Amino acid sequence: MSRIGFKPVVLPEGVTAEIADGVITVKGPKGELSVSFPALVSVEVKDGAIHCTVKGNEIEERTQHGTVRANIHNAVVGVKDGFVKELEIVGIGYRCAIRNGNLVLNVGFSHEVVLTPIEGVKVTAKDETHIVVEGIDKQKVGQMAALIHDTKRPEPYGGKGIKYKGEVIIRKEGKRAAGGKK
Repeated sequence: MSRIGFKPVVLPEGVTAEIADGVITVKGPKGELSVSFPALVSVEVKDGAIHCTVKGNEIEERTQHGTVRANIHNAVVGVKDGFVKELEIVGIGYRCAIRNGNLVLNVGFSHEVVLTPIEGVKVTAKDETHIVVEGIDKQKVGQMAALIHDTKRPEPYGGKGIKYKGEVIIRKEGKRAAGGKK
C-alpha cells in the first residue's frame, strides 16, 4: 500500500490544475505540463489540492497510486520552481562550451562531443568546467544530465570525467602505491 499516494498535492499560489480525459494539466509561472494517469486511479482537484484515490484494492491499482501522485507533485513543483542539475568537469584540458545552442564537450577524445539539448531543457555553461541543466520537466532534466554524465563518467584512479555536483567518487589505489618489490 502506498502512503505517498494518500498525501494531497497542495497547489501553491499561481498554480492551477485542470483534469480532462485521464490527463491533468498543471499551469504555473514557469510554464505548463500535462501528466496522464491510468483509469485505475482517480484524480480530483478540490480545496486547493489534488487528491489521488485508488478505485479498488487490486494489485495493479495500488501499484499506480503512489506513482501517479509523485508524477503530479513533480509537475506542480516544476511549473512553480523548476528543476536544476549541475555537473562539474574534472581533468586537465577537459572543458565545455555552448555553440549554436548545442553543448560542446572536450573530454579527452580525439574529437569534440556535441550534444543537442532535449526540447524543453536549457543547458548553460557557467564556465569551462561547470554545466547547468534546467527545465520544468524533472524527467527531461534528469535525462539530459545523464546524457552529459555518460559522455565521460569519472574514473576511479584519477577522478577525471564529468560528475554531478556533490557526487563522491570512490578512489582506488594505483599499481605503484599498492605494492613494492619483493
